[in-house]
Amino acid sequence: MSGSGRVRRLTVYSRPGCHLCETMIDAVRAATSGEAVLEIVDVDSSADLTARYGSKVPVLLVDGREICHFRLDNEALRRALA
Repeated sequence: MSGSGRVRRLTVYSRPGCHLCETMIDAVRAATSGEAVLEIVDVDSSADLTARYGSKVPVLLVDGREICHFRLDNEALRRALA
């Protein structure tokens, strides 16, 4: 998916038991077909993360930049990886 040849870092901020989180994680994996490193972070693991992302999980970041939250925006992900 990435034309640059470099490995992109994707981060999904989520929480255990969140069905929207599980759906986004599965969709990101399918959309990137292993072409990116996917890190899943529990927002409840720190007060800072809970304050920043807790009310809008799941949140997808590409190389540290927020791309979307609640549901995967395939077009935004495609643009971020281009």
